[in-house]
Amino acid sequence: MQTDDRPLLLVVRSGNKELREYLLRSLTREYRVHMFVTGQATWEHEYVQGVTEFGPMFDVAPLVEAAREIIAREPVAGVMTWDEARTPQAAELARELGLIGDPAAIARCRDKHQTRLALAAAGVAQPQSQPVASLAEAAEVAARFGYPVILKPSELALSAGVIKVERPEDLPAAYEFTNGQRHGALPDWRPVVLLEEYVDGEEISVDAVSHRGELTPLCLARKEIGYPPYCIEVGHYVHGDDPLLHDPEILDLLRGAHAALGFTDGVTHTEIKLSSRGPRIIEVNGRLGGDMIPYLGLRATGVDVGLAAAAAATGRAPETAPDRKLVAAVRFFYPEQDGTRIESIGFDRAGLPAAVDLTGLLAAPGDVRSAPPAGTVNGRVAFATAVGQTAQECRDALDAAAAALRVNGAAAQHVNGAAAQRVDR
Repeated sequence: MQTDDRPLLLVVRSGNKELREYLLRSLTREYRVHMFVTGQATWEHEYVQGVTEFGPMFDVAPLVEAAREIIAREPVAGVMTWDEARTPQAAELARELGLIGDPAAIARCRDKHQTRLALAAAGVAQPQSQPVASLAEAAEVAARFGYPVILKPSELALSAGVIKVERPEDLPAAYEFTNGQRHGALPDWRPVVLLEEYVDGEEISVDAVSHRGELTPLCLARKEIGYPPYCIEVGHYVHGDDPLLHDPEILDLLRGAHAALGFTDGVTHTEIKLSSRGPRIIEVNGRLGGDMIPYLGLRATGVDVGLAAAAAATGRAPETAPDRKLVAAVRFFYPEQDGTRIESIGFDRAGLPAAVDLTGLLAAPGDVRSAPPAGTVNGRVAFATAVGQTAQECRDALDAAAAALRVNGAAAQHVNGAAAQRVDR
């Protein structure tokens, strides 16, 4: 019998099949995967060697117990996750098993206030930021920073609770919106509200791998932001030959931020504003990007961010050399009306241009979906990706996909095309 000598990798939580299957497909080329999932595993079985099912997985002790049962049978090479909310548990699990993982560094990424303190101590360029515990304190800090300002929760993801405040008279409602955010899995959780200086300019994200302290950018995405004043990501463009991947100022900023956070091994997703005063760190996340960004990077550059993350988690040198220079893009679609009950949904693929790469449905008949702010990522009904020689070719292809999307029998432009939702970038 042939022996399978691929290393065994523990992956904490899988996520949505339509948005995460590509990662497991990549991982299984080089690793055997045992997955820890919340609830019952379904689609994951096609890719994994084993599955352990848990509840919400916020307590690390059951994860350690289950992992030690696996290790009693065979060695585990590493632990990784792409789920933002489970990054602390994955890091703690790795540490308990004597594998690569730094809970302190992940905590500084997970909590945006800790991020700000670490970057400020190291002199890394970022917006001014201060926690505010009341509307009166928010008003005082906003007056000092100067409008517009940004309000955000310190520990949520997916743009939940993030809002731009243009004028003092808009602050009360905005503060109530951010302070009113709740966590579905943690009923007693309440946000720490950060009030931050607004930074102008285009927003980008960089997925990078750090191996033994050496940082290498892998994939740079240019964001499409929509639904003002809410800062909702509705699309991304990845250029395989983006000059910012080699820009000395961007590289210095990334290295300075990672050094300040003490992040030496793993993959990060860093968001940066290209402001009129130079680039500024918005946040650093201790995991690879969402929104199909690593997939876009793979299609545009040939570099597999998921495999790079697995390599870093297992102490291997990641493959980081690109082999192509294309453009890849994604666009997400929302319903026009809040509380829309989906009756039918699908893409009419007839006549779609060849540049349309993937189309995916994120809602099914019977689901209820809302546009932001009522629905952020969970309000999306579909997405499409495109790959081409130019950004315009991708944009045209995504426009065609939008026109081909049918929700409740209406064309996508009557539901929402992200191109109509761009604001100052």
